[in-house]
Amino acid sequence: MVLNPFFTQGTSSEQNLVQSLINEQLRMYGVDIYYIPRKYMTENTVIREVVQSKFDSALPIEAYVDNYDAYSGAGDVLSKFGIESKDEVRLIISRERYENYITPLIQGQANIKLSTRPKGGDLIWFPLDDRLYEIKDIEYAKPYYQLQNLYVYELYCELFRYQDEVIDTGIDDIDNELLGDETDGLTDDGINTIQGYTQTLTMVGNAVNATAIVGIITSGGVRSFTITNRGGGYGMVPTVQVSSAPTGGVTAVGIASMIGGIQVCNLNANPRLQSVQRVDVSNPGSGYTVAPSVTFSTTDGTGVGAAATANIGDNIVGIVTITNSGGGYITNPTISFTNEIFKTGVTTVSATATSIVSTAGTITNIYLTNAGLGYSVAPTISIEAPVSSSNALDFAFNEIVTGSTSNVTARVRSWNSITNVLEISNVSGSFSVGETLTGSTSGATKTLRTIDKTIDNDPFADNFNIESAADSILDFSEHNPFGMP
Repeated sequence: MVLNPFFTQGTSSEQNLVQSLINEQLRMYGVDIYYIPRKYMTENTVIREVVQSKFDSALPIEAYVDNYDAYSGAGDVLSKFGIESKDEVRLIISRERYENYITPLIQGQANIKLSTRPKGGDLIWFPLDDRLYEIKDIEYAKPYYQLQNLYVYELYCELFRYQDEVIDTGIDDIDNELLGDETDGLTDDGINTIQGYTQTLTMVGNAVNATAIVGIITSGGVRSFTITNRGGGYGMVPTVQVSSAPTGGVTAVGIASMIGGIQVCNLNANPRLQSVQRVDVSNPGSGYTVAPSVTFSTTDGTGVGAAATANIGDNIVGIVTITNSGGGYITNPTISFTNEIFKTGVTTVSATATSIVSTAGTITNIYLTNAGLGYSVAPTISIEAPVSSSNALDFAFNEIVTGSTSNVTARVRSWNSITNVLEISNVSGSFSVGETLTGSTSGATKTLRTIDKTIDNDPFADNFNIESAADSILDFSEHNPFGMP
């Protein structure tokens, strides 16, 4: 026998005493943390990569902060891919407390792979700095078998980087952690902790009927434009140039609308190039005695062949002035003109118009497709009222929103009630424009106006610069990047 036979080594009473002393020290010198186990919702079965995770329970436990002097790790790192915080903390927790308290609460739960001890990938909420940390490694044998037993786990934790995980523990301090101080996903030191894929949805605001007024042009105004050749190859909307009105008159202004997906002598081989579909009247002008000429030009030099003629007339509708842009519009409303008094002996043609609706659901412009003919006084313009199922409630952070027709669900990252912009993550499919999204806890209902899936451009990254430079060499957005045969 090498060991002294008069002293016991590894008896249960000695081991229990040491464990009890450690537990008491952790309660005296430690801090309360929350242990948040990871649930594996979907997983790549080939390389065992986690596709989607969920954190929906948080269990309090005491822990001792081992790196008392400062954060460990690499600190804040500035790279070509942005600023990353590599702050780490080392936490010591009681093995007995974990096995007797946390294990029974998570054992047998679906999608939890290991419950008998801490595991990498689980989260720790550290209240002293109000941040979430992810467990990267666990030291289970330190101190090394004192009295032939192990008593603590040492957790090596790194600042958590959000990547589309669902965090819904029911504890506001934890669930709101991703918002940061400025509700933008930034930590106290300005580091962005949200890396997951998000979408930006513009919702329709409250329904408000738009209004407008019009005047009349008594002589020589442009009633309409007729397209004689659509042309092709336009990379931007061309400017419609109308020849100047005679002295004392006002030059008319036309606005072109484009159409894509049509082939005109291979001018639109690149799907981004378009042809002129129609020209609307923004300002009929006045004083024309003969129809003015119409030409098209672009600042980028693209496009060729578009041609149109102008039709003039007297006693026509003039510029449409919007007096209230309204709100809650999803599609372009119907515009109508009420003929109240007609000029005697003149065949009257009623004016027609089209509207432009902004991404916020308001009407920004109303253009004449035909300024009519024979008006002696200005007609009354009527704009179709919007139909919206939105209410005045606001979406809540981290709640689930569900589409009324697509049944797609997503998590709310942020909501701006002024701009009606909703940022979401964990999207289960594709929402449909025009459907109503309903919040599961807030009860808010908003109609979807537009969807933006563009990934944010990190100002510290070179991704977009690299892509732009590559496109100048070989643009794969073309059907044939090597040119037409």
